[in-house]
Amino acid sequence: MMSKDAESGILLLQYRNNLKKEMFRKSIHLCSAFVPTFLDLSFFTTLALLLCALFAYSFSEILRLKGVNIPLVAKITEVASRKRDENKFVLGPVTLVVGIIFAALFLDSTGYHAGIYALAFGDGLASLFGKLFGRVHVAFTKGKTAAGSLACFVAVFVTSFFVCQNATYAFVLAFSAMIIEIIPMTDLDNIFIPVVIGALAMVLVNYAPF
Repeated sequence: MMSKDAESGILLLQYRNNLKKEMFRKSIHLCSAFVPTFLDLSFFTTLALLLCALFAYSFSEILRLKGVNIPLVAKITEVASRKRDENKFVLGPVTLVVGIIFAALFLDSTGYHAGIYALAFGDGLASLFGKLFGRVHVAFTKGKTAAGSLACFVAVFVTSFFVCQNATYAFVLAFSAMIIEIIPMTDLDNIFIPVVIGALAMVLVNYAPF
C-alpha cells in the first residue's frame, strides 16, 4: 500500500499541475481585456482577426482529434485543457471568441466594453481565486466557491464602474455577472457573460432613470 506521505505528494503534485493549467487558461481570459481597445481602434480588422483565430483553432482541433497535431496550437490546447476535455474537442477557446464577437456585433461601445471586461476579469479571476482560496463551496454549483464568486463580483464592479461611471450600475452588473458565473454551464458562460452583462450595461446607461 502507498504511504500517506506518498499519497500527499501525489495530491500536491496534481494540485500544482491543475493550478498551472488554470492559470494558463485564465491568462487567455485576461488577455481578452485588450480586445475592446482594438475594437475602438479598428473595429472590422479586429473582428476579422477574431474570426480567423476562431476558424484556425477549430480546424486545428479537428485535426488533433484525427491524430494530426499543429505544433503550437496543439501544445497550447494540451496545456490548457481540463480533465473533462480529454479526447474531446476543447470548446473553451471557441466559446470565448464567440462571446466576444457576439458582444462586439450586437452591442454598442459601452456594452462590449463592459461585457468583455466582465468576461476577462470577472470570469477569469473567479476561477483563479476559487482554486487558490476556495474553501467554502456553493451548493448545487458543481464545485464553485464563495471565494471565486466574491472575486467575480469585485472584479466586475471595478471594471463596470470604470466603464459606466456609476456605482449603482456597477453593483447591478457585478451581481448579475456573479449569478451567471456561479451557474454550472461548463464553457457557455464565456458567451453569456459578455452578451448579458454588456446588454444590461447598455440598457442601464441609455435608459435607466438613476
